Amino acid sequence: MKNIRYIPVLFAFTLAIYILTNIFSNDKAYSSKNIKGVNIGDKAPDISMKNQNDSIITLSSIKGKLVLIDFWASWCYPCRKENPAVVAAYKKYKDVQFKKIKTKGFAIFSVSLDKDKTAWKNAIAKDNLIWAYHVSDLKFWNNAAAVVYGVNSIPANFLIGKDGIVIAKDLRGAYLENKLEELKNK
Repeated sequence: MKNIRYIPVLFAFTLAIYILTNIFSNDKAYSSKNIKGVNIGDKAPDISMKNQNDSIITLSSIKGKLVLIDFWASWCYPCRKENPAVVAAYKKYKDVQFKKIKTKGFAIFSVSLDKDKTAWKNAIAKDNLIWAYHVSDLKFWNNAAAVVYGVNSIPANFLIGKDGIVIAKDLRGAYLENKLEELKNK
């Protein structure tokens, strides 16, 4: 008989969980129905977002090169640890002729999931991210590009060929270097 008095509490708790689950599953930013993601072989959706100086930059503005779309954030420790490898790859391959895919040049299009503009700008400087393409809408995990690309953890990246097709994804450290070397040689 003592356990009977807990039934209303248990019912209320279960009802609250059900209601909260439905609220967030119907929210466009959180609904899995709206997060298809981008996979190898897909056409990379264009990204149009402000850079750190508030100018609009688009991914399509660098079409024709091999492009790494790199999702990261200043607060992300694994991202910051990965940045030296990304910088090294950029320095080594930015002017290379990629024989396998018949294109010259390697660019990086960095998409930050930051919400603090100052922290983002400071991290770009501190990590020596010397390429020209840095964008963010400062919406944290609700970053428009991250939602479209289906990014649910960072660091994450997508390697895009000159035709705008995703040819690889989630290349870190030596895997990025190896893929770029493979594309360089015929």
